[in-house]
Amino acid sequence: MTAYFITFVIMVGVFMVGCFALKLPVGVSMMIAALCGAIEGGLGLETLRMMVEGEFGYVDTILTIGCAMIFMKVIEDSGALDALSSLIIEKFHKAPAVLLILIMLIIMFPGMITGSSTAAVLSAGSIMAPVLALMGIDAVTAGSIIAMGALLGMIAPPVNTAALIICAGIDVPYVGFEGPLALLTFPLAILFVLLLGYKQARHLDYEKLKPALVEQDAVRKQYGLKIYIPLVVLVLLMVAFKVLKLGEDIGMPLMFLLSAVTGLFTGKKINVLQAVPAAIRTAAPVMGILMGVGMFIEVMTATGVRGLVVISCLRLPQVLWLVACAISIPLFGAVSSYGACSVLGVPFAYIYASLLGGNSVIVLAAISLIAAVGDMMPPTALAGLFAAQITDVKPYTKILKRCIVPIVILLVYACIFLQFSKKIAVLF
Repeated sequence: MTAYFITFVIMVGVFMVGCFALKLPVGVSMMIAALCGAIEGGLGLETLRMMVEGEFGYVDTILTIGCAMIFMKVIEDSGALDALSSLIIEKFHKAPAVLLILIMLIIMFPGMITGSSTAAVLSAGSIMAPVLALMGIDAVTAGSIIAMGALLGMIAPPVNTAALIICAGIDVPYVGFEGPLALLTFPLAILFVLLLGYKQARHLDYEKLKPALVEQDAVRKQYGLKIYIPLVVLVLLMVAFKVLKLGEDIGMPLMFLLSAVTGLFTGKKINVLQAVPAAIRTAAPVMGILMGVGMFIEVMTATGVRGLVVISCLRLPQVLWLVACAISIPLFGAVSSYGACSVLGVPFAYIYASLLGGNSVIVLAAISLIAAVGDMMPPTALAGLFAAQITDVKPYTKILKRCIVPIVILLVYACIFLQFSKKIAVLF
């Protein structure tokens, strides 16, 4: 027990030094921490194999995120996102509440198809930030809406990377999650955007907003309905292979690439040689974190540290399980929300799905929502930091403070699903 604990302290300590003192990227810090843990844990010549296996542990997720960002870059450069934003504002400016809800869904969309809060903030979030400002919403509130939309987007169906990681840890197929994830995320999305933004947006003056949308309106009128074809193709592919099960599933990466190809011919001209590298550069930090998490978790498993964490969770008094889950997983998300899913999400999923006899799908969905809060926890705070960056809010903690009430509501809501998973499962 003592040896495992020392290895754990060394790994976490090295990671913290790398992030805080040396200002290294999170993925690099995790790789160095894993390497130090492997050496201290006595893995010897097995260290290299563990590092390589860990690096490729989340290759499916990495491919999905990379291809999804290519798709997002294509529909962004083609003008499809601008056209969609313009259309929504034109049709719903007389109903600010409905308009805010639709903007929230647009912010969530990239996260829904990539499982990444960063993708949501940097793509749709960056486009919606000026729109929110034009609606009279201040920068801190706009950043908070974007950050919370990104968190909920990464958990909403169809792609939930956090749940996928936990599924891999307890050998549960990623099947039947769409309904529970929708019930977990969309009501919260509606509540949060109205809670944060409606007071400021209810006096929206469309005539003042209209001049700022001239370019978007021009794109929409120039290309007409065909500019939305890539989005329609993606939806049809997902429905055909994920919902209706028409033939062998071709996989999300290929769906994104096929949809992106159609976007090359439906809107503004796109330079593929510039767009694809730009998309991969945007996704690189998240993909690097996943590689680092994979190595970190692989070494933790090989050295016995992961077992120590699992046993420590199981030894907690039963009355503290729910509180420990709601607090420890988001706090571990300061390292990485994905890492929190693998290290802490798996044992808590085992506790609630196996020991307590809960519904595994509901349990995993709820834990993934709790884990998403980690993307607001410093030092990584991917959703919060990037939302602050695109809205010019300094320091980022202003957004974190504004999001405290929504985060508390989110955690309570997720815990209700976790505690009463068997009863909620009846709905599906």
